[in-house]
Amino acid sequence: MKGKERAELRAEAHHLNPTVHIGQHGVTPSVIGALDDALRTRELVKVKLGAKDDLKPNDAANSLALSTNSAVVQVIGRTATLFRENPDIQKKKGDLPPWRR
Repeated sequence: MKGKERAELRAEAHHLNPTVHIGQHGVTPSVIGALDDALRTRELVKVKLGAKDDLKPNDAANSLALSTNSAVVQVIGRTATLFRENPDIQKKKGDLPPWRR
């Protein structure tokens, strides 16, 4: 992902609320499944990491990105933003992106 694309996605993600929350059990298969579903329907997803998690936020974001085949857009504090393009979503010129719908 190029820097300009990443900057545009960061600007789009600013107004999003976290869709997936990682709790006290950390990164589990059910969390990965929920994140995969969210990425399939929305493409751009914020993930809130638990406060008691032993993993560093960057490490958790990278492991989530590897397990869902997505890209880390940014990590701020304990919130990570991930992006994965879905070619099955019909996109027309002038339509809102899927994360705004």
